[in-house]
Amino acid sequence: MATVILLRHGRTTANASGTLAGRTPGVKLDAIGRGQAERAGERLGGVRLASVVSSPLERCRQTARLVLAAQSEAPELRTERGITECDYGEWQGRSLGELAKEKLWKVVQTQPSAAVFPGGESLPAMQARAVTAVRRLDAELESAHGPGAVWCAVSHGDIIKSVLADALGMHLDLFQRINVDPASISIIRYTESRPYVLATNTHAGDLSWLSAPPAKARRGSRSAEPSTAGSDGVVGGGAGPAGT
Repeated sequence: MATVILLRHGRTTANASGTLAGRTPGVKLDAIGRGQAERAGERLGGVRLASVVSSPLERCRQTARLVLAAQSEAPELRTERGITECDYGEWQGRSLGELAKEKLWKVVQTQPSAAVFPGGESLPAMQARAVTAVRRLDAELESAHGPGAVWCAVSHGDIIKSVLADALGMHLDLFQRINVDPASISIIRYTESRPYVLATNTHAGDLSWLSAPPAKARRGSRSAEPSTAGSDGVVGGGAGPAGT
């Protein structure tokens, strides 16, 4: 049961100007975004990260480097194309105000499963490759570092929303109900029976409890916590992680 921390990149110049950056090269964090990423790094400073994996785009790599700077024993930064930004095709580089007037905008808002960006990819294709990448990396890192491994994936808003929707068992058409702010932290723990969403869109709070290795359930016990031990949901909600 490895645990993945999903971190969206900090605010960018494109975010601030209301532009859909997409995969445009050279889009960087602005001053506010750097501060947001530094604060996220501080929150993760008490968590021993087995790996930090970033989208190849510069804004994510900038954010990832600030996270690594706060680690006492920083792993090497890895990049993963599977968690790169959605290919918005001809929408890339245009203002959100202008795009909101397009017929496709309503489809994106109300029926994302039918949305295909002109000259780009569909939202279902985006979700499929992102979920595949995250689950593959999670299994790989658990195998290499053990069930208590915690790792960080630095990615983009729609990517993280789609991965959370999958973990929550939500149809893609409902993923717009999920909010993922710049530099926010969401957390998923995958188990053999199901994923557990431990947090979404958080901006503050101690995360050191994530470094505690999952405790083994006592023999014959059926009260193992999904956040600390077994893969069964605890009836009544349970007591939560130790020490919180």
